[in-house]
Amino acid sequence: MKTAPFAKLLAPLLGLALLAGCNKSEDPAKPAAASPPSSYLETIKARDKLIVGVFTDKPPFGFVDESGRYVGFDTDIGRRFAKDLLGDENKVEFVAVEPASRIPFLQSDKVDLILANMTVTPERKEAVDFTNPNLRVAVQAIVADGSPVQKLDDLADKTIIVTTGTTADIWLTKTHPDWKLLKFEKNTESLAALANGRGDAYAQDNLILFSWAKQNPGYRVLPQLLGDEAPIAPAVKKGNTELRDWVNTELAKLGEEKFLLKLYDQYVRKELSDDTKPESVIVEGGKWQG
Repeated sequence: MKTAPFAKLLAPLLGLALLAGCNKSEDPAKPAAASPPSSYLETIKARDKLIVGVFTDKPPFGFVDESGRYVGFDTDIGRRFAKDLLGDENKVEFVAVEPASRIPFLQSDKVDLILANMTVTPERKEAVDFTNPNLRVAVQAIVADGSPVQKLDDLADKTIIVTTGTTADIWLTKTHPDWKLLKFEKNTESLAALANGRGDAYAQDNLILFSWAKQNPGYRVLPQLLGDEAPIAPAVKKGNTELRDWVNTELAKLGEEKFLLKLYDQYVRKELSDDTKPESVIVEGGKWQG
């Protein structure tokens, strides 16, 4: 009897189906491909490491001690974040940043978070997302005791040292574009230039200047502010609302135990004058009051 044309077509198809079924039955023990993390926090947990950008030359906030260990006010916050997120304060990788590299490192995913004394400004808010603040700061200028400079306008015909990418650099460039600025990439380079007389003043966050002046007699901080007092806050990549919100919740929790006050007592208090009030420096619980 002749085979019907339909049957001739059906036979190869049945063979392929059986073959597929055999192949499928041969891989029952093969593990399914792991699903990619569904959130940024899960990505950090899967990596089992929090990557944080910090300063290494800006005591008391971020520096390297005699043993080569990253320490400081900001750095210890990073360790506490790792402990509360991953269960171990050592599950943090610190990446050294300079003022000008903080935003690019976030944008290129080299770090999860910046804890490097970054002042919140409208320009920076366009590029990154800030969490609630942990510090408050103003920008001032420091000069040698023997300098004739008494107020900010006296610097109009002088050379002002700044560190590239800092709030001082941005403010002076915008408000006094005709003033002469001598720029360096590192805070240590700027301070060395000041000590060597390469400029008439150094403009920087006042907490840094107060600390340096206390350690290096012969300098005074001009009383006039360069702009307004402003908050300092951790920063995350633009659009990373999940990590931003986690940090905000964490700062609120740490505020209940006065964690920042403990770090202030450990790192900052001895750097400032005895009459400095902690609340004029730290923002406990992320609750900014301008």
